[in-house]
Amino acid sequence: MVANSIGAFFALSSLDETLVDRAYFISPIVDMENLICNMMQWSNVTEQELAEKREIATNFGETLSWDYLCYVRQHPIIWNVPTCILYGEHDNLTSIETVSAFAKQHHADLTVMPGGEHWFHTEEQMQFLNHWIRERSLNDVCG
Repeated sequence: MVANSIGAFFALSSLDETLVDRAYFISPIVDMENLICNMMQWSNVTEQELAEKREIATNFGETLSWDYLCYVRQHPIIWNVPTCILYGEHDNLTSIETVSAFAKQHHADLTVMPGGEHWFHTEEQMQFLNHWIRERSLNDVCG
């Protein structure tokens, strides 16, 4: 399975080793609670305010949801699939500390692209991604 960003989080939330043999995650959201809390900070929204209003639109196009934050907290990630992660050094949604902790906890192979971003979109980034996934799939590197 190959998943990117929030798609990786949805895979983590809904799939397991009975459905997936190996996972390749590009710029994955591996800790949704952390991301939501960061988005709350970026928008100067307190947890109490979100609980009272239930939903709050941000100035960067996302809507914060109290119900979704509660759901994420009540459904922790359980992941036992061999996994390779490609992370961009300048990812603005997931910190290196967060992705490194996930990789360590789940014995995932972690590659950091120097100068890479959350969205792999430039020709250089796409070439790096193509080489990364080809190398790992041919050499059976993941976890």
